[in-house]
Amino acid sequence: MNKKDLSSILAAHRFLKDMPKAHLDLLTGCAANIRVEPEDYLFKAGQGADRFYLIRQGRVRIELPSGGKRAVVIQTVSEGELLGWSWLIPPYEWHLSAKAEDAVLAIAFDGNCLRNKMQTDHDLGYEVYRRFSEIMSERLEQAFLQIVGISG
Repeated sequence: MNKKDLSSILAAHRFLKDMPKAHLDLLTGCAANIRVEPEDYLFKAGQGADRFYLIRQGRVRIELPSGGKRAVVIQTVSEGELLGWSWLIPPYEWHLSAKAEDAVLAIAFDGNCLRNKMQTDHDLGYEVYRRFSEIMSERLEQAFLQIVGISG
């Protein structure tokens, strides 16, 4: 896939909707199309976090490892959703794991590349942080509702 096609896909994604073209161009420079096979991990808890993903197809389980027992599934993300924000917050380490339920097509962003661009272009940094904070808030609310549902 060439950068022009990738840029078009990014511009259409809800996470990047209405992002200024100059910022989309910077993001495209840090992006790559990937495929993950069923049951493969996109990342594991404790590893260095250097990426985030926009899921284009398939489902990914976000898991909390539980020391030798079966991992606890916290959430499942699918087409149109964003996965991973630990690349954005020091110490840049995954706290959870992410495992493909089925074949996953995604756009992976190099976190180091993007952090460097955000340090140079503070407007880009603001846009990225603002958009990630909205996703983080939504996910936190979902987690609270899940806890209440389990507890209630």
